[in-house]
Amino acid sequence: MKVTDRWYSDRLGQDISVARWGTFGAPVLLFPTAGGDAEEVERHHLIAHLEPLLAAGRAKVYSVDSVAGRALAQHRGTVEYRLALFNAYHETIAREVIPAIHSDLGGQRVPVTVAGSSIGAFNALAITCRYPELVHSAVCMSGTYAIEQFLDGHVNDDLYFSSPLRFVPGLEGPALDVLRTRMVVLASGSGRWEDVGESRAVADVLGSKGIPNRVDDWGPGYDHDWPTWWSMLPLYLDDLLP
Repeated sequence: MKVTDRWYSDRLGQDISVARWGTFGAPVLLFPTAGGDAEEVERHHLIAHLEPLLAAGRAKVYSVDSVAGRALAQHRGTVEYRLALFNAYHETIAREVIPAIHSDLGGQRVPVTVAGSSIGAFNALAITCRYPELVHSAVCMSGTYAIEQFLDGHVNDDLYFSSPLRFVPGLEGPALDVLRTRMVVLASGSGRWEDVGESRAVADVLGSKGIPNRVDDWGPGYDHDWPTWWSMLPLYLDDLLP
C-alpha cells in the first residue's frame, strides 16, 4: 500500500512530497533521477522489484521529490539558484524528510539506508557524507557526481557544501569518524550512457579518507536505465538490510 504526504518547505520555498510503501521494516529512502518525483520509482517498476523485501517486512521504502535535480534538468533559474537549491535540498532531507520518516516509525531514530540512480546517486552520496549520523549505508547506482558539468563549470560555496567530491577531502573530526563506520556501494554498468569512471573517482576520494566503499562494475550488458537498477537495488538491499 502506498501513502503520500506533502508539505510546504520553507527551506525550499515550495512543496515537497514523500511517498511510502510497506508496513514495517528497516527504512530505505530512494532518491529519484534528475527530473523525478516521489512516485517515479513506482511508475518505473522499481518498487515492484523490491516487493519481496517489502512483503518479508525487511524494508519500509520511502521516496522524495527530486526538487533540486528537477531544477537542474529544466535549467530553472540562474546557476546560482540551482546550486543553492541543492544545498537547501540536502538540508531539507536531513531536517524535514528523515525526521518525518522517524515519526512514521513511531519515533525510532534509526539510521536510514539511502539509495538512488543517476542524480539520485549523487543525492544519496551527499546525504551520507554530510549527515552520516542519519544514514546506515548508501547504494549509489550509475551515479553522476561531478554536477558542475551541468552548470557551466560554475563553482561557489553551495557547490562545495553539496558535492562530496569537493568537501570530503577536507572533512575531519567527529563527522568523519562516524562516516568511517558507514558503507557506500558505488555500482555502475559499462553499457550505453554509463560512465563507471565517475564511480571510481568517488571511490578514490572516499578511500583517501578511510571511508568504506566499493565499486561494482556490472559490465557492458548494463545500461544507464531502469532495468539495470531493477537488478542492482534488490541485490544490494538484501545484503545490507537486517
